Amino acid sequence: MSKIDWVTQELEGLRETGLYNHIRILSSPQGSWLVVDGKRVLNFCSNNYLGLANHPRIVEAVKTAVGKYGVGPGAVRTIAGTMDLHIELEKRLAGFKGVEAALTFQSGFTANLATIPALVGKEDVIFSDRLNHASIIDGCRLSGARVIPYEHNNPQALEAVVKENLDDYRRGLIVTDGVFSMDGDVAPVDKIYKVAENYDVLLMVDDAHGEGVLGRGGRGIVDHFGLHGKVDVEIGTMSKAFGVMGGVVAGDKSIIEWLSQRGRPFLFSSAMTVPDAAACLAAVDLLEGSTELVNKLWDNTRYFKAEMKTLGFDTGLSTTPITPVMLGEALLAQEFSRELFKAGVFAMALGFPTVPRGKARIRVMISAAHDTSDLDAGLEAFARVGKQLDVIG
Repeated sequence: MSKIDWVTQELEGLRETGLYNHIRILSSPQGSWLVVDGKRVLNFCSNNYLGLANHPRIVEAVKTAVGKYGVGPGAVRTIAGTMDLHIELEKRLAGFKGVEAALTFQSGFTANLATIPALVGKEDVIFSDRLNHASIIDGCRLSGARVIPYEHNNPQALEAVVKENLDDYRRGLIVTDGVFSMDGDVAPVDKIYKVAENYDVLLMVDDAHGEGVLGRGGRGIVDHFGLHGKVDVEIGTMSKAFGVMGGVVAGDKSIIEWLSQRGRPFLFSSAMTVPDAAACLAAVDLLEGSTELVNKLWDNTRYFKAEMKTLGFDTGLSTTPITPVMLGEALLAQEFSRELFKAGVFAMALGFPTVPRGKARIRVMISAAHDTSDLDAGLEAFARVGKQLDVIG
């Protein structure tokens, strides 16, 4: 036997159980419609909430910056990779989020990998929501701290485990997603903050799916709950509503300064590229200048969710533009996705390990880029495939 035969066997097992990811290829800009595997289809997959990924003002900002600075940063931030664009972006993001300071990273994933191990270590404890994103889970593992999960979005369960365990450790950290990317539900951060305040524990919220969606003009979940100055650390990404790429940590200026000294992805991986930094600045300009796109996103969301429920689909606990269509088994979800694609709708199936076993789904991502006719076309396809596969009556 070959030393990698086990890999072939594992891959075959994924195919047999419907858990193998068939990666489709795009050959068009992001938008309400895409060219995927050579076919023009309605886009219900992208995290491009506000349609900014190919917005003309962002594209023009990138062209101007590349003409002035070139493309790559050429170094890590602490050696020769910090450009005035990075400093300007961090100041603008701090102002947008209403915090003392902000620090950019290569992605939201690396922002979590940088932050958690810099705040807690082997003598400490992390209280983590059971459904937190993989980047939070990996950051917790890297820290070496003990990780104690608490029941999803349950402040009472959180308080119980904090009260029972905190005294055994040097310090504690509560960490939660703000909007959960698979279910579309919102963490009760106001109640979680009360637990953190009562027990003097650091509070960290990952706002990846809240920025550009929740709060005044998309300022995020802290603004949504009116908790400015009370959440110690906010993690964000520019790869979703901002339509670009990059991560950000925002909050207390001492914590931000500490991360610039001890956040390993900041210290050991090159800075955000020039095009990304310039594009993110343009995105901030657009968000600060108007709430039109955020308003349209929510109008589209309300319309689509209401119509899906009328059709008889189970959209779970979502209260955000993330709309899971719950199907249960991975094989059914993959078949549903294939049939939707045949009908001209690009909506991917999600199964284990992205979501728990038995909770496979189609996740629809609503965008401000969609108009009503787009949503109606998608609803018609869902109704047809749902009846075809006996998911709805």
